[in-house]
Amino acid sequence: MKFQELNLSDTLLEAISFMGFEEATPIQEQAIPAIKQHKDLIACAQTGTGKTAAFILPVLDELAKENTHKTKVLVIVPTRELALQIDQQIQGFAYYTPVESIAIYGGGTGSEWDQQKRALTSGTEIIVATPGKLISHLNMGYVKFEDVKYLILDEADRMLDMGFYDDIQKIITYLPKERQTLMFSATIPPKIKQLAAKTLKNPVEITIGMSKPAEGVLQAAYLTHENQKTPLIINLITGKPEVKSILIFSSTKKKVSDIVRGLRAKGFNVEGISSDLEQGKREEVLRGFRSKRTRVLVATDVLSRGIDIKDIDIVINYDVPGDAEDYVHRVGRTARAASSGLAITLINENDMFSFQQIEALIGNEVMKLPLPEELGEGPSWNPKRMRRDFSGHRGFRRKGKPHTNKKRNFKGRPKRN
Repeated sequence: MKFQELNLSDTLLEAISFMGFEEATPIQEQAIPAIKQHKDLIACAQTGTGKTAAFILPVLDELAKENTHKTKVLVIVPTRELALQIDQQIQGFAYYTPVESIAIYGGGTGSEWDQQKRALTSGTEIIVATPGKLISHLNMGYVKFEDVKYLILDEADRMLDMGFYDDIQKIITYLPKERQTLMFSATIPPKIKQLAAKTLKNPVEITIGMSKPAEGVLQAAYLTHENQKTPLIINLITGKPEVKSILIFSSTKKKVSDIVRGLRAKGFNVEGISSDLEQGKREEVLRGFRSKRTRVLVATDVLSRGIDIKDIDIVINYDVPGDAEDYVHRVGRTARAASSGLAITLINENDMFSFQQIEALIGNEVMKLPLPEELGEGPSWNPKRMRRDFSGHRGFRRKGKPHTNKKRNFKGRPKRN
């Protein structure tokens, strides 16, 4: 379906065309008409399906007609990276309109706090915020949300995974009861259903491509011992100048540092990113990767959702993701929209059962490639040998053994990277 068929204003259509979009994706095709009919919505859609435009375009279409310079839209997201990404997309789509937006997130300077405060008090039309930082402003007493018409919860499942359920409920108490609420989530577990029941009114339900990697992703895996992983990556990307953008996911911050150190020793242009980095440094690293000044980026799962980096040639899972859904989001960093890409997973003997569960989830057996001869033999495929408790968290325990060595946070969840 062409965007012209979705009854959007000429101003928005001009911006959409300028940004290089022509046809609506399935989530946009289904969500935009429902939102324009002022219905609540719960949509299940994976990374890379165009869901940001699905909720931003119809909202912008309405705001451009009003031109009131009051806060009308509140978008709640789990991470600062996603907040920045959505804010950037809003600015692109709203280029020919008077609508303004701002991203509100933690980790900034005092001047950024002042800028956020001004936006919240002066009435910036669209606020994109992480729950914790927004509550910090709400607690100060100067935030007024009485004119909010749209509440949008993006990556709702990830927000609940991160423990933001109570924060979301608190934020909602500051909003008008008469509003339109839109919820987007990659999965619909029981907690999401519970949140939807409390938050939405007779919502339209849409499910798009749940738990399936994009069709353009070529998936492959190598069976490796742990000490073969970095040499394998070096083997795969050496002498291939056409591969300009490589994203490597690791399960821990320490491994990020180890991988970066190992690749730099071989002369690769590589940077690492994790929650240890200050926000300014994170943005600098991401700019370098987006612009192709940095060829290889090594990251923890802080990047697996919500970062829109185009033209990534290869995504490499250095570790098998602990959650099968995370696999879908990791490999979704390549083959964005209609493009193609390669996703490679390195599987050691301890992660075979977990990867088998991922294959069951996506409904496809991923081809296992032989290691280069110079690296020696890897482990044999035997997912039952190291069967684990596939509970959705990293640090699975072997069956029958107590799990006592995992550090916990105050809510009893495993600490996240």
